[in-house]
Parts: sequence; C-alpha cells; structure tokens
Amino acid sequence: MGAFAEFERSLIRERQREGIALAKKCGLYRGRTPSLDTARAAELREKAAAGVPKSVLARQFGISRETVYVYLGAGD
Repeated sequence: MGAFAEFERSLIRERQREGIALAKKCGLYRGRTPSLDTARAAELREKAAAGVPKSVLARQFGISRETVYVYLGAGD
C-alpha cells in the first residue's frame, strides 16, 4: 500500500511542478506581495534613522517588528 501512495504522491508533485511552470510562463505566479511599497519602505528607513523606536514604527506602518528589521537590513 505504501508504494502506491508514494507513487501517487510523486505524480501529484509532477503535475504541480508542471502547473507552476505554466503559470510562471503566463506571468501568473508572482509570489507574495511586499508589505510596504518602495516609498513607504523609504519612509520607514528615514524614521528609523531619526531614532523612532522599532515598536512604534511597526505600529505606525501596520507590520510586525520582525518585518521592520527585515526592511532595515538587520534581518539578513
């Protein structure tokens, strides 16, 4: 039974890969949209450079503190 399930799962993965490749070719597979656009990200960096606390920035921009750190380059 396990061999059949494994074989079926491999077929599903193959079809999924084909579907994703087709969607990418048609320009429909883009991934997740960024939390902030470039203008808001620049504004975030300016405020952080001015000394505004990261928690306050997260609340103002409606994002998590971790996302703030990612936008500031500390998340790399």
